[in-house]
Amino acid sequence: MIVPQFWAESRAQKRERNKQVTIRRFGWSDVSQEDAQRLADERARVALEDALAGKKLTRREPKIPYNGADGVPIREEIVSRHGEAVITRNSYGARCLNIPDVLFADIDVPTAPGMRFINIALVIFVIIGIGVAMTLPKPIAIGIDIALFIFSYPISNLAYRAIQKLRGGNENIPMERVESFSKSHPAWNVRMYKTPRGLRVLVTHKTFQPDDKEVSECFESLGVDLVYRRMCLNQKCFRARLSAKPWRIGIEKHMRPRPGIWPVAEDKLPIRNAWIDAYERKAQQYAACRFVKAIGSGAVDPHVHSVQTLHDDMSGALSTRELA
Repeated sequence: MIVPQFWAESRAQKRERNKQVTIRRFGWSDVSQEDAQRLADERARVALEDALAGKKLTRREPKIPYNGADGVPIREEIVSRHGEAVITRNSYGARCLNIPDVLFADIDVPTAPGMRFINIALVIFVIIGIGVAMTLPKPIAIGIDIALFIFSYPISNLAYRAIQKLRGGNENIPMERVESFSKSHPAWNVRMYKTPRGLRVLVTHKTFQPDDKEVSECFESLGVDLVYRRMCLNQKCFRARLSAKPWRIGIEKHMRPRPGIWPVAEDKLPIRNAWIDAYERKAQQYAACRFVKAIGSGAVDPHVHSVQTLHDDMSGALSTRELA
């Protein structure tokens, strides 16, 4: 895991066979801006040589804060460091915990039906429509068929929500997965936290690397988001949001300036800091998650315990504040 303090960009170009080849690459450093620039220059030079040698590569790296791109670290403002744990501010303003060896994962339950559910519902409606057409006068049957088609999605949505509620809702559905996984992995110890859209898990009995086979199997069993899995591998870290999503606490305006990817120009810092001040004042009234229970062996690695304490304190997990 790398979360650099300094960033730079370099451009390397050369005209070859009446064609201009231009390559742009980022550089980063925890030492100085000059050191970041040296790395950017070197990466641009090597990439240009590869391009001239015929290798297919991206001419310009995208300026993205936290992403699945190979070779580019997390590009977010560092709020604080706590040993190996780094607290950053993401692209929409929330604080996030980044840690290379403590397994965190959120299990989100969709609030709307997926295409598979909708397609099944449509087939049912078609069957109903055919049955109706065979028993009623044609004009009435056509009217009912049209109504079924128009209202198929809202009806599917209502049916989906009813089924989810019967299954226990956002918290119980992923909790069942965790409990099932725990039974088949008795050496594991897992803390569970309620989130606005599901459940967060923190594994405490040992440390992990994101590319460990055990991690992949755990993510698969729990149904962890595929994008998060890929980013864990590419960024070589695990991640957990510590503060509220702005739109959930009544802050409609995006963090300024837009797009606000770190670092921002010095003359833009005052408007960014003003937004952050307003956000933090409101966010302290909410929690990102709430501790539910721990299951498993009861084992807690000392390093994981220190990260757990940091997470629980900064996320408001042990408070009674509203989730956001």
